Amino acid sequence: MRELFENKTVLVTGGTGSIGGEIVRQLLAYAPRHVRIYSRDEYKQFQMRAALADHPNLRFLLGDVRDLERLRRAVEGVHVIFHAAALKRVEACEYNPFEVVKTNVIGTENVITAALESGVEKVVGISTDKAVSPTGTMGATKLLAEKLMTWASFYRIEPKKTFLCVRFGNVLDSRGSVIPIFKKMIENGGPVVLHDDRMRRFVMSIPKAVGLVFKALSLAEGGEIFVLKMPVVRIRDLAEVLIEEYGPRCGRDPRDISLEVRGKNPGEKLDEELMTEEERSRCLVVDEYGVIISERRAKNYTFPQRVEGFTTQENLIGKEELRELLRAEGLV
Repeated sequence: MRELFENKTVLVTGGTGSIGGEIVRQLLAYAPRHVRIYSRDEYKQFQMRAALADHPNLRFLLGDVRDLERLRRAVEGVHVIFHAAALKRVEACEYNPFEVVKTNVIGTENVITAALESGVEKVVGISTDKAVSPTGTMGATKLLAEKLMTWASFYRIEPKKTFLCVRFGNVLDSRGSVIPIFKKMIENGGPVVLHDDRMRRFVMSIPKAVGLVFKALSLAEGGEIFVLKMPVVRIRDLAEVLIEEYGPRCGRDPRDISLEVRGKNPGEKLDEELMTEEERSRCLVVDEYGVIISERRAKNYTFPQRVEGFTTQENLIGKEELRELLRAEGLV
C-alpha cells in the first residue's frame, strides 16, 4: 500500500461520506503527498477539517461530480482516484430518477473523462450489490456506472490507466444505513419498522469495506469487479438483536419495543447477490475475495467450474453470531 500511495496525490470523491471519510483516514497512514477531499457539503468538510487538523496534507475541494469542468481542475496532478460520490438511498432514488442518473451515471462518466485527460494512473469506483440484477433505479444506475468504469481501462492503449470497481454489501453503521435508523427507533421507544421481515442482506464493517477497496487497487490490472465474501443476516434478526442489546443501554425495556412490518419500498429486493450467473463463469477466488475478470481479458484465465458463497442464500449467520459481530464492531 505504501508503494501505491507514498508521495502520491490522491482524490476522493464523496470524501466526507462514511466510506469516503474512512478511505481518507486510512490513506493518511501511507504518507501521501496530498489527499484531495472532493464533495459538495461544506459543513461536512468543515467538520472533517476540524477532526483531521493535524494533517496538513489534506485539501478540501467543494464540487459536484456532475460538473466536469470542476473535476478537470480537481484531478490536475492526481495519481489515484477513489470515486465514492453517489446517490444511494433506494427510496429517494426511486422517486428522483433523473437526479440519480445525473450523479451516478453522468457523474461517473465525468470522473472517467477527467481521469483519461490527465495523468491519473488508477481509478476505483465504489459500487453495490444492488447493481446485480437490479430492480430499482439506484441499482440500475450503479450497474451503468460499473459498465462505464470497468470498460474505461480499454478506452485507449497508451498511456495505460487502470479502472476497476468494488461491490459492497450493507456497510454497518454507515450514514443512512439500517443500524442507526433502528437505533433511533429504539431510543424513541419503538416500534422498530421493517419493510419485510424476510429480507436478508450482506453486511460488512466500514474498515472491512475500505480494506476491500485498497486490496482491489493493489491487485487490479484493469476492468475487474472485486467483491468480498461477507456474512449474511436476516433483517428481522438484526432488529431483534439491536432491541435486546441497545434497548437497555438507552433506558428502554426490550419487552416494550415492538416490531412492525409495513411492506418493502419500491425498488427493494428480498435477497441480494454479489454477482450474476454469467459473472460467476469468469470469477477467480483469491482468499476471501471474488475477482470478476473483464470479458476483454477472460480468455487469458482458467476459471473454477463453480464459484460459491456470493448470494444471500449462503453464509447466513444466526442471532448469536450476529450479536458477537455487532459487539466486536462496537455497535452495541
